[in-house]
Amino acid sequence: MKRLQSLCVSVLAVLTLAGCERPPVDSVQRGYRGTGMEQVYNPRTLAERAALNTPPEELPAASPDGPKAGQVYQNVKVLGNQSVGEFARTMVAMTNWVAPKQGCVHCHNAQNFADDSLYTKVVARRMLQMTQKINTDYKSHVGTTGVTCYTCHRGQNVPNETWFKPLVPKGANSFAGDKAGQNQPAMTVGLSSLPVDPFTPFLLEARDIRVQGDTALPAGNRHSIKQAEWTYGLMVHMSSALGVNCSQCHNTRSFGDWNNSSPPRLTAWHGIRMARELNNEFMLPLTDSFPAHRLGPGGDVAKLNCATCHQGAHKPLYGATMAMSHPELLTKSLEAGLPAAAASATTTGALTTDDLKTLSLLPASTAQPKLKVATSSE
Repeated sequence: MKRLQSLCVSVLAVLTLAGCERPPVDSVQRGYRGTGMEQVYNPRTLAERAALNTPPEELPAASPDGPKAGQVYQNVKVLGNQSVGEFARTMVAMTNWVAPKQGCVHCHNAQNFADDSLYTKVVARRMLQMTQKINTDYKSHVGTTGVTCYTCHRGQNVPNETWFKPLVPKGANSFAGDKAGQNQPAMTVGLSSLPVDPFTPFLLEARDIRVQGDTALPAGNRHSIKQAEWTYGLMVHMSSALGVNCSQCHNTRSFGDWNNSSPPRLTAWHGIRMARELNNEFMLPLTDSFPAHRLGPGGDVAKLNCATCHQGAHKPLYGATMAMSHPELLTKSLEAGLPAAAASATTTGALTTDDLKTLSLLPASTAQPKLKVATSSE
């Protein structure tokens, strides 16, 4: 009788636990067989992220025929070579991507659309040029998928994920040394004791990320443990930003070995350099354009990191090819960065022989140079 009761209790416990058991996780092989380089995905987490990474419905294509926007409208400095119809489509798309509630007046003076008095219009123009640069100069990172304004903004004026330099608290340095921003719980480093600002050294400055030595001390590698902790801080951020673990890029039996790393490591290598260049070329120069309430506690401008685009997905919007429907974002506008004569000529839609000679001085290709991965610093 007791055995029967014990059996019944055991069966009941198994059935109860089975009813509470969560769905199994999924795994994807990322590296060589037998190396354990697998990504583990939780279906529940993926379902939550899917809602945040769903692209909006595309607008119908516009005709390229007819007069150019630069011939019809005033002060068109980036998209002047689009037809009026294409230009209107781009403006509507940007409104949907960035300011669906405010509409056109988020960037434009309703009394004079050519006016540049609103800081949002000045910033939006540079962001257009930044998007074009990403899609042309950094195919090594974004591939043929490309990015649009929606990649970062997701229907909001300000992207969810940006960063400012943290203020150094009083007493951060003492007789015991420099705390280096440690032991201040922050989401940037997964609430760990690592330095809370892994972005300034690597996504603004060009400090060495690869600090693992390949020779015995004291010869060879002279990097400190503090530098290694900054590197780990950045890796924690990248893992969280992409929703992946270390084996997305690295072989855990030898983190520093490129030969056994998976292809995404090279993609990430380019992404770090892309973020650094964009912060320095586009974001920092816009500091004075932003009002005080849009700046950080130390007066610095918002800057981008991996999470700005990825927002928890290994590929932004899970690889949705939105940019393919917007060819104006896939090539650099002639107006961007040209001498004044050439810029005005393209805006009016008529290039003279002298203008063409000027244009011939520009680089013929925006292709990335071939990099020898084995000698990289990361």
